[in-house]
Amino acid sequence: MTTSLFDLYKIGVGPSSSHTMGPMRAACRFARELAARGLLEQVHRVQAELFGSLALTGLGHATDRAVLLGLAGNEPASIDPAAIEATVREIRAASRIHLAGLRSIPFQESSDLLFQRAQMFPPGARIQHPNGLRLKAFDAAGAVLDERTFFSIGGGFITEDAVDASTQKQQPNLPFPFHNAAELLATAHANELSISQLMLENECALVPRDSDRAPLEVVREGIEHIWQAMQACVQRGIAAEGILPGGLQVRRRARRLAERLREKEADGLRGDPLAPLDWITVYAMAVNEENAAGGRVVTAPTNGAAGVVPAVAHYYDRFTPGADHEGLLRFFLTSAAIGILYKENASISGAEVGCQGEVGVACSMAAGGLTAALGGSNGQVEHAAEIAMEHNLGMTCDPIGGLVQIPCIERNAMGAAKAVQASRIALNEQEAHKVSLDQVIRTMYLTGLDMQSRYKETSLAGLALNIIEC
Repeated sequence: MTTSLFDLYKIGVGPSSSHTMGPMRAACRFARELAARGLLEQVHRVQAELFGSLALTGLGHATDRAVLLGLAGNEPASIDPAAIEATVREIRAASRIHLAGLRSIPFQESSDLLFQRAQMFPPGARIQHPNGLRLKAFDAAGAVLDERTFFSIGGGFITEDAVDASTQKQQPNLPFPFHNAAELLATAHANELSISQLMLENECALVPRDSDRAPLEVVREGIEHIWQAMQACVQRGIAAEGILPGGLQVRRRARRLAERLREKEADGLRGDPLAPLDWITVYAMAVNEENAAGGRVVTAPTNGAAGVVPAVAHYYDRFTPGADHEGLLRFFLTSAAIGILYKENASISGAEVGCQGEVGVACSMAAGGLTAALGGSNGQVEHAAEIAMEHNLGMTCDPIGGLVQIPCIERNAMGAAKAVQASRIALNEQEAHKVSLDQVIRTMYLTGLDMQSRYKETSLAGLALNIIEC
């Protein structure tokens, strides 16, 4: 385990963690490190080249805007969503960019931001991931001052080509390390811990030692901050209405569905046994409508799948008898453990393995988390997570128009409902099951590798090809 809960659950902006947050982070790092190395005053021009899925669906995923914002020194976690439109408009109107927010240089988008749609990978790159971004800085004579190649590998994570991954992030010294689900279960059993307790101990060990607060306090407060951000996103999504940007004329639906459900409740129709399922739909769609609009969301583990986990957490909090704050802590700690297994043993990138790596993983995380929150055993947590992914295997990523709208918004609602059902199946089972979580994670990864690239976030097949954009 080298990934933290707070790596998987991080606050950013929509519409895509891999196509918006990742490129913004890479561009920002490039610009800031030019400044740190004392090269900024020599820079006369910068150029960004997008490859593979970033090039093919970058416009729909706002990758162009993300690169501009990143070069100007903005980070997804801190940028004000309300300021994005004005900032991008200013850059484009002036044809200049304040590199790292410090030095104004010319920037002609037509020649300095290139979509290399005919190339899947940056030439000469050692890494073969379909989300490549190459950044170059030139001096006044046209000589290259610096050239770096980044890959956005899902969930807002980035990695740099030709840089040893072990040097990019220091290996943590954890009390209970694990590399797969079997190790996670065995370690928890040997130490008489639940998965959530084991994760809590590991997260406390990751708190910087120079912190003036107790590690337990830091971790619990951090999880509470993530939960509050998710709740705020749901509230904004339910309050908003109108048409989502991008040209598909997709209407926001969460508010109207919530209003109809409240009207039923006001009329005394509280006996509808499927009302909680409708509310799950509201919560999930509210988040992903906010994401599609470029609002602030929490990656869980990606933006395209950001609605699943908060929808299931809201379901637990509102509709489960005896739900409490400790249950929510178990939910997030356990779901993070499941997400880490996918991140470190497979992929959470739709461009690499299809939507099974996004909504499928989120569904598996939420199913395991809900099972823990409801008092399930470690074995039942593992079983729930396995069931959830088993029934998402092979899911393609074919967004219409390259926008994170159709089928993405509804798909989150379906994934959340599936997570609840997977948890219920596991909680009603006492005997050992045939397929392990490790086996289904491996199967998901191999299935993704076998999937044709046109079904992996390129908008070249599936719904994206067969539905007329209007």
